[in-house]
Amino acid sequence: MTTPTTTSLRLPGPPNLARSVRARRRTGAIPGLTHRPVAPADPEKAAEIDRRLEAWARELDLFPAEWDGDFAGFQFGRAVVLQHPGALDLERLTAAGKLLLAENIVDSCYCEEDEGKGGSHSGLGGRLIFGQSALDPFHSTPEYEEEWRHGVQADGPRRSYHFALKDFALLATPSQTDRFVHDIARLHLGYLAEAAWAETRYKPRVWEYLTMRQFNNFRPCLSIVDAVDGYELPEQLYARPEIQRVTALACNATTIVNDLYSFTKELSEPDHLNLPQVVAANERCGLKAAYLKSVEIHNRIMDAFEEESATLSALAPLVERYTEGLAAWVAGNHEWHATNSHRYHLPNYW
Repeated sequence: MTTPTTTSLRLPGPPNLARSVRARRRTGAIPGLTHRPVAPADPEKAAEIDRRLEAWARELDLFPAEWDGDFAGFQFGRAVVLQHPGALDLERLTAAGKLLLAENIVDSCYCEEDEGKGGSHSGLGGRLIFGQSALDPFHSTPEYEEEWRHGVQADGPRRSYHFALKDFALLATPSQTDRFVHDIARLHLGYLAEAAWAETRYKPRVWEYLTMRQFNNFRPCLSIVDAVDGYELPEQLYARPEIQRVTALACNATTIVNDLYSFTKELSEPDHLNLPQVVAANERCGLKAAYLKSVEIHNRIMDAFEEESATLSALAPLVERYTEGLAAWVAGNHEWHATNSHRYHLPNYW
């Protein structure tokens, strides 16, 4: 594998992205994108989850008042209601929403330079290791543990992680909680890779980009579907390679969905990586061709997920329930993207 450095081969990127696409405010599902239709989210349930999440965030002072528009526009409540249609109760939906909110706070405050919320590629590893410790506690001498506790409480992103996991752990089993902690570590590894590429201006090949996105993706959200639905896929089943593969396929498909729906919004950020831009740079093609090729890549991954999860369902009823939960999350997340006109609009490619 080519080591990302400032002297690595740099593929020519597409021309000025902001000028090369004239996007109109088109909303709805991407034509030709493979997805399952879902029922609309219950608006009362979504509003109740939003109310609970905002009260929780305000109580813990997780974000400043000027973020109010971002909070409302993200539609956290509608997201988790769509993603977890089999949720056992509102408490578990709320717990999923707290984890989702915490992950977005950490991403915005630690990673995203362009959002003006304090994020930076420089020094990201130091911030993320302490964020991870808010989930995976520090064990040492009493005096240093006390200093660590003060450090966790003094930082909003760390507080969000700490208290979100604490509430989730009340509803999940210890192994499900530990699963989530390890999946967040995978996520942080993906954040670090993307930040390193940005700092060195490395242009990844398509397979390199997709590898990074297998870590920097929605896996922490998908792998809690059994806990939110009120059961546990036992560790001896969950750890099987074929279960890990369908989990990864589901996560990778839905992450490409995010790339495709975010594409137009990111045109003003020509250095921001997403799959169509990486395909365009590597294949030296226009953005429209690259975007449509990215839709095809998504569809092939989705087809593999559907086929392989159907085969695995015969292993045990709990496996079938788990794979259906993954499929429901992927479908609900697609619906959230396709109908969130506050955040997303499609390019004029059809």
